[in-house]
Amino acid sequence: MTASTLSIPAADRYAALLETADDVARQLRSTAAERDRANQAPRAEIELLRENDLLQVQEPPEYGGAGLAYAQAAQITRRIARGDTSIAHLIGYHYAQTRIAQLFGTPEQADAQSRKNGGRCLFWGGVQNPRGGSDLVLTPDGDGFRLNGHRTFASGASLGDWLSITATLDGNLAFVSIPGGREGFTALDNWDNMGQRLTDSGGVELHNVRVERSEILGPDPIGGQEPNAYQTLVTPHWQLAFVNFYIGTAEGAIEEALEWTRANASPWETSGVDRASDDAYILERVGEIISEVRAAALLADRAGGALQAALDTGPALTAEQRAEAAVAIYEAKVVTTRVGLDAASRLFEVQGARATTAAYGFDRHWRNLRTHTVHDPVAYKAREVGDWVLNRRAPEFSLYR
Repeated sequence: MTASTLSIPAADRYAALLETADDVARQLRSTAAERDRANQAPRAEIELLRENDLLQVQEPPEYGGAGLAYAQAAQITRRIARGDTSIAHLIGYHYAQTRIAQLFGTPEQADAQSRKNGGRCLFWGGVQNPRGGSDLVLTPDGDGFRLNGHRTFASGASLGDWLSITATLDGNLAFVSIPGGREGFTALDNWDNMGQRLTDSGGVELHNVRVERSEILGPDPIGGQEPNAYQTLVTPHWQLAFVNFYIGTAEGAIEEALEWTRANASPWETSGVDRASDDAYILERVGEIISEVRAAALLADRAGGALQAALDTGPALTAEQRAEAAVAIYEAKVVTTRVGLDAASRLFEVQGARATTAAYGFDRHWRNLRTHTVHDPVAYKAREVGDWVLNRRAPEFSLYR
C-alpha cells in the first residue's frame, strides 16, 4: 500500500482487494495440481500474497494497510481458497494471528504490531494447536523468559517472518510473538499428509528459546487473569477462517468442474442429447450442488457478520453475546464441512470417469477438505450448537471453542 491509499474510500479499497484476491486465486489455480504433487514449501506462494499487498489488509491505511475488518479479510481467505486451499489456510491463519495482539496485548503492543505488519508486509506463522506434543512452557530467565516444548502441527511456522505462539506461564495461557527463526526454534519439515500439502504444517521443537517480556502479550502482572468474553473471541477467529476456506474450496471446485464439463464431458448413451451440458441428470446434480454451496456461503456470511458485530462491541461484550457469535460460526462450520466434502466428491458424477485422471488433480479439493475438516471434530461443534439452542449452555472457552 502507498500513501495514496489514504485518499481512497474504504469501500473502494475493499472492492479492489477482492479483485486482487480473485486474480491471485486464478494464478494459484493454474498451477495448483502441479504444486500439490511437488509438495514443496510454499515460499513463492507467500511472496505472491506479499507482492499483491494481501498480508497487511487489516492494518490502518496510515500504517500501510487497507483498514479492513476481520470479516472482510475472511472474504479474501474465501477467494484465495477458490484457487488453492492450502494457501487460503495460510492466509486465513495469518489474518487471525495478526489480531491476537488486539485482543490480548496492551494498546502499545497492538499498535507496534500493526505498524510493523503494515510497514513490512509481514507473514505470520503460528504454533497454536494445543494438542499434539508437549506443553510449551515459559520459565523466567533473568529479565526475560525461556520457552521449551514441541508440537506435532504448526502451520507456516518454518516460513513465518514472525510467529504467534500459545504457551503456558505458571499454568496460565500466554500468547507470545517472536521473530521467525530465533535460536532454539526448529521446524521438523515432516508434513507429508494427503491434503493441505502446501501449508508448511509440520512439527516444531523449541529448546530454550529466548523470549523478552515485551514479546508476551498483555499487561503486568503476566498471567493469572481470566480472559474476558471479548478476548475469548480469539478462537472464533480461527473457526471463521476454517468456514471460509471450506466454502471457498467448494466454490473453486465447482468452477473447475463446470469448465471441464463444458469442454470435455460426454452425455450418457441413453440421455437422448448430444452435449453433457444438456444431460438431465448432470443438470440435476449441478443444480443440487450449487444450491447447497450457495446456501452454505450465505450462512458463512452470517457467521462473519456475527463475529464482526461482537468485535465491534469491544471489551463490553457479554458472555451471552460471545456465545451467540461463536454459535453462529459453529453452525456455519457444521454446514460448510458437510457441503464442502459432498460437493468435492459429487462433482465427479458431473464430470465423469475421465476427470479422475491424475494429471487433472481434481481430487485435491476433497483431499484438502478431508484433511482439514478433522482438525477438530465437527460433531462437537454440532453438540455445542445444540447445547446452546436447547439448554442455553454456552461453549466453554478453549483454543478449540
